[in-house]
This record gives sequence, structure tokens and C-alpha cells, in this order.
Amino acid sequence: MNFWWFWTSPPVVEEALDEDLPKLAEIHGLSFPHQWDEDELSRLKGQDGVMILEARRASPYGTRNPLGFIIIRSVAGEAEVLTIAVHPRSRGRGVGKKLMQEAIFRLYSDRCECLFLEVDSANDPAVLLYKSLGFRQIGERKGYYRNGKGDGTALVMRVDLR
Repeated sequence: MNFWWFWTSPPVVEEALDEDLPKLAEIHGLSFPHQWDEDELSRLKGQDGVMILEARRASPYGTRNPLGFIIIRSVAGEAEVLTIAVHPRSRGRGVGKKLMQEAIFRLYSDRCECLFLEVDSANDPAVLLYKSLGFRQIGERKGYYRNGKGDGTALVMRVDLR
């Protein structure tokens, strides 16, 4: 039996549930030197203007195992990406792009004017992804990332949603 459609279908992106937070914390720990634990994610999830979206494999079996997630905070018509993380096994498969596209769509629907983020200048795949989605560099912060691959410079990027 051939299940090619199972592996090639795009991930489903939806609001994260409280029961998903332990797995999201695990993904964050695999992605960054400073892991956000379940309690930190829960506190963020409870704040006004914060949205946590998770991507999971589209599956007829209904698996809820997340492939990645994004946390966005929006206030007064502006939003920022607090974090985005994709499980190492799922990187390079469009999961991060799908998460960003869904977040941008929701922010646009909410009439948000712009979205900001910070990214390590040495993280070439992420910088290329953000540029492909229309983000442009508007500033930089030297030495922002202590555990970065390069000199720790954070690029501040923005995309206009209107």
C-alpha cells in the first residue's frame, strides 16, 4: 500500500491546546539554548494578545504530535514573533513557512498593521525564510545572542500587513 500523500501533505496549523504545551516546551528546548518550560508557555498563552499556533502532520489517524510552533504577541495594531521553533526532524520541510504564513494571515484578518521579529544574523535558513515572506531588515542589535553561531547580532525585521 502506498502512503505518499501522508508524507507530502502540508502540515495543519491550529491554536495550541494546554495539553500540547509539554511537547512544545520540548521542541523549544531542542531549538534554543534557553528552553521555555511548560509553565512559561502556559503563562504566555494566558496573556491578552498572545496567540500560540502549532503545526502538526495532517493525518487520518488524528495524531496531535506537534512539528513546530510559533508564539505571536499583538498590541495596538502591531505584532511581534516571540518565538518560532520546529522540531529538528521536521526542519527543511516548510513547517516554519507554514506557521509564519498562518500567523500573518490571522494578523492580517485582525487588521494588524505590521509584524516584527528578531533573528540571529547567522541563522541563514531563517533569514532567507523571513525575506521570502516580505520581511525587511530595519535594525540590528550587536551581541544580542550570547550563544549564537556568529557574533550574536540580532537582525530586527518587519513586514507590513496592509
